[in-house]
Formats: sequence, structure tokens, C-alpha cells
Amino acid sequence: MAENPAYPVGLRLTGRKVVVLGGGQVAQRRLPALIAAGADILLVSPEATPSVEAMADAGEITWERRPYATGDLADAWYALIATSDTEANTAASAEAETHRVWCVRSDDADQATAWTPATGHSEGVTVAVLTTDARGRDPRHTAAIRDAVVEGLRDGTLVAPHHRTRIAGVALVGGGPGDPDLITVRGRRLLAEADVVIADRLGPRDLLAELPPHVEVIDAAKIPYGRFMAQEAINNALIEHAKQGKSVVRLKGGDPYVFGRGMEELHALAEAGIPCTVVPGISSSISVPGAAGIPVTHRGVAHEFTVVSGHVAPDDERSLVDWPSLAKLTGTLVILMGVDKIGKIAETLVAHGKPADTPVALVQEGTTAAQRRVDATLATVGETVVREDVKPPAVIVIGAVVGVGPQTSA
Repeated sequence: MAENPAYPVGLRLTGRKVVVLGGGQVAQRRLPALIAAGADILLVSPEATPSVEAMADAGEITWERRPYATGDLADAWYALIATSDTEANTAASAEAETHRVWCVRSDDADQATAWTPATGHSEGVTVAVLTTDARGRDPRHTAAIRDAVVEGLRDGTLVAPHHRTRIAGVALVGGGPGDPDLITVRGRRLLAEADVVIADRLGPRDLLAELPPHVEVIDAAKIPYGRFMAQEAINNALIEHAKQGKSVVRLKGGDPYVFGRGMEELHALAEAGIPCTVVPGISSSISVPGAAGIPVTHRGVAHEFTVVSGHVAPDDERSLVDWPSLAKLTGTLVILMGVDKIGKIAETLVAHGKPADTPVALVQEGTTAAQRRVDATLATVGETVVREDVKPPAVIVIGAVVGVGPQTSA
């Protein structure tokens, strides 16, 4: 005879007592969701993992440092039994049955009155998966189903286009350093919901090929400027399409606010009354060095890192960078947009006291299939860039951390 399936239900535990027996790995995994649900949590356990202990220290749970005792579940609404003592688990399970307390047992699901589903979340939706056959005892199976559903909700493939929750206005989305897998989950979902995408050259280009045919993709570099400056023309394009009732994504490389002029676009949209969502992105200033085996900080080597725009030369009156002060720092210097100015930058740093033999790494097309790393020193980097034909986009790292990781130059 087939086993009857479990009846799915959502428990509202805000302000209600929940008892957790055992402070090990099971409790560590389950407690955050119970805390988020607003439950009044009593943990009964002689010991706990450091993470569980931190929850108690923070006042998120009440911890009684002792074994289970009869009566612990008398006024509970829900119980999680997860001790290493089988006899205690059996006794607690029996008490839960007596007091009609929904009870989950980590050691013997067949003796429990409730099962914990594999859960995931996506933009206000909670997905909970319980399988009804023998595979339901395999958490890997339910987790795999959960992951597939949540991923489909996040990237928009599971929901019919006319049922998608479309963003009103414009989303400034940081696309990350180039690898399409490094865009945030939220950024990828907003791309799937877009009617119009205005993309930078440095954005993750591979993602554009995944967009449905009806999505209008506009290369920001090819927007006709006319009497407008480049940025003003981009701002106007964002406003124009948003005012037509379209969902617009401004896809930018890295993070919108790290030398990305995102705030200028946000101001223009605000002045036009267009709602705007900003989605942070992984900055190339950290991710690209990391992809090339360079940590921007390292214990005993660098306790700081400074990110600088190199698009204006040190001797240009428009420069806002205090290069003499940077030369005196002992940490890591990361320069973006500085390939064509690196010779002059290196000379300036050396002139103000930076040792000429300071290591330098240039990482071109970081995180993509075309990534390559070229190493030099401040004394040689100017000629090295020319000899090795280093082209933008490239992230330049200056400092002792260049020699910490494995050498991966082409």
C-alpha cells in the first residue's frame, strides 16, 4: 500500500514558541529560517556550534545549556529534535505527540509528525519542495528540484512572459567584470524581464545573446549624440524608452557606481520622474585581480588597497587624484582605465618615492576566455605595455601582492 503524501502547509510562527533540541549542524542550518520567521526560540542543548552560540549571544534565541527534560515541549507550537541521543529524541517525540506539537526529527523522519521541505526564495516567493515517493527520503533529490524551480523563477524562464513582474522604469544593473556567470541573480532576472537593454561595451556581452528576440538591444557607444554629449544622450535614451512604458535595463560593466557614471544617470532619471532601481555589480577592481591569482590584500603584505581611475594623466589639470600621497602608501594600488597612461603614472609614483622595482601586473579582459596577465615593475611597465600590446580593458595592480599568488601570465 502506497504511503499517503504529506499535507503541505505554511506555519506562521511570529511570536510563537519553538523548541530546538540539539545545537549541532542541523540546528545551525535550520535556526536562521526560524529566526527570520519571528519565532520565539528556545534551544535546549548542553553544547552548540560556534555559529549557534553566536545566535544566542546576539539575543536571537534563548539557550538553556542542558539536556532535554520532560516538559520542555509542553507549550511549544513547533519542535525540531536534532540531538545525538536517540533515547532523548524518542522521548521528546512522544511528548510532542502528547501535546499535539508539530515535530521534526532529524534522526528518524518516519517517527516525525512534520517534515522540513527543501526551501528557496526568489523575489517574494518561497518555494518549498516535498517529494511523495521513496526518493523523498533523499534530501539531494528534493534540493535539486528546489534549485531548478528557484533558478527558473530568478532568470525568468519558468514564468510566462506576460505574467512576469516587470519593473516600472529603469534598472541600472552592474554586469560584473565580464564573465556572464558573475552578474548577480537579481541583475540576470531583470535582464530576462526587460523590453529594452542599453549596454556598455564593457558589460557581459554573452548575456545579450540569451535575450528573447523582442528585446531591443542598444549599444550605448552607438547612440547618436547630435547636439548632446555622450552621457547626456544616454540619459535621454533611458528616459525616452521608460516614458513609453517599457522596462529598461542599463547594463553596465562592473558596478554602476565605480567609475560607471551611474549616479549621473540616476539623477537624470529622478529629474524626469522615472523610477529607478540600482543593482550593484561585482567590481573589476577586486574580481579581476582575484581571477588572475592576485589578492588585493594579504596578511603581512598589504592591509589596504586603493582604487584609482587612470583615465586622466597625473599632469593633467583635470586630475583629482593625489598621486604624491598614493606614492607614499604601502598597500595595493589598483588602477582602472589606465592602460594608455600607465607609463606616466609609473613615472609620477617613482618620482614621489615609490620604489622603481615595485611589482606591477596588468590583467587584460579579466574573467573572460581572453584573459591574460602581463607582469612588470614600475620601472618597466611603460615599455612593457607597448611591447606586449596590452589593450583596454585591463586592470592594473601595483604592489607586493602581485607576487603573492601563482604566476599566470601569458
